[in-house]
Amino acid sequence: MIAIANQKGGAGKTTTALNLGAALAELGAQVLLVDLDAQAALTASCNLDPYNISRTTYTILTRDNASVVSCVRNVARNLHILPGSVDLAAAEVMLATVPDAPFRLRDAFARSRAPLDYVLFDTPPSLGVLTVNALAASQELLIPVQCQYLSMRGVRALLETVWLIHKSMNPSLDLLGVLATMYREHSDHSRQVVAELRNVFEDKVFEMVVPDDDAVAEAPAAKKSVLAYQPNSIAASAYRQLAEAIHHER
Repeated sequence: MIAIANQKGGAGKTTTALNLGAALAELGAQVLLVDLDAQAALTASCNLDPYNISRTTYTILTRDNASVVSCVRNVARNLHILPGSVDLAAAEVMLATVPDAPFRLRDAFARSRAPLDYVLFDTPPSLGVLTVNALAASQELLIPVQCQYLSMRGVRALLETVWLIHKSMNPSLDLLGVLATMYREHSDHSRQVVAELRNVFEDKVFEMVVPDDDAVAEAPAAKKSVLAYQPNSIAASAYRQLAEAIHHER
């Protein structure tokens, strides 16, 4: 299970979840996407209506003994989604007094017998209970970082939260890697950001970068992954390289 997190909005979490998932599915892996964001952009990008869907991640988080399998929808060959909904906006408040709130996802997946190779959690732009649920359930963390200086500043707060969760809730949680997104090839600033990421995180920064490609912005409007929308685009190639790097380590 991989949590894709960065509390800064616009870092490319949803884009990475969808396209990494699609690329892993192309490799033959059984992949489940989990939408934990009340904006439900991942769900909408999979051609589902987050305003008109009954069984979602909200169901899993708020109902005791809810079944993961009963909430899952098929997206494409080998690719599935546990959709999100606008109801997730109320989940933080509803779970505030629930003793096992940080572990609702972990426990739901522990009960599930779905034959999955990868579960990718798309988290909201915050470090609240929804993101904590993803981190408590996952073995690995993938951090997308937009190639802008201000995007790097939020990573420290995220890592502090991750350390606390590792120490008190989930000692199995490790950093899978840092992914530079929205990289502009001819931009000195983009190059400087990537250089600084490599200076801080060393070999935990993935070799490939996700380019600032129009296909990434256009694909959600077509309700497709970049790989399905423009399979020969440079962004699709980057996500295939990322999937291969992750899959071949297993």
